[in-house]
Amino acid sequence: MPNIKSAKKRVLVIEKKTAANKAYKSEMRTEVKKFLALVESGDKAAATAKFPETCSVIDSMVSKGVIKKNTAANKKSGLAKKLNAME
Repeated sequence: MPNIKSAKKRVLVIEKKTAANKAYKSEMRTEVKKFLALVESGDKAAATAKFPETCSVIDSMVSKGVIKKNTAANKKSGLAKKLNAME
């Protein structure tokens, strides 16, 4: 446990940020799972409609600093690949 006041504050701030980032990542994973469920069900129209929403959530995680830009691009590319592979 830190002794210096500023170090104690940093511990508290980091705990808050960690909790927020965890919630943001959970939200992102939920959106991705919803999209993948639509892809698995074979409903191309619904999956096509859900894709921009999912990408938007991923992009907002980048702007919040939760994930990196390349990670987001990789995730979106994978989701687009699955969408395009649907028949």
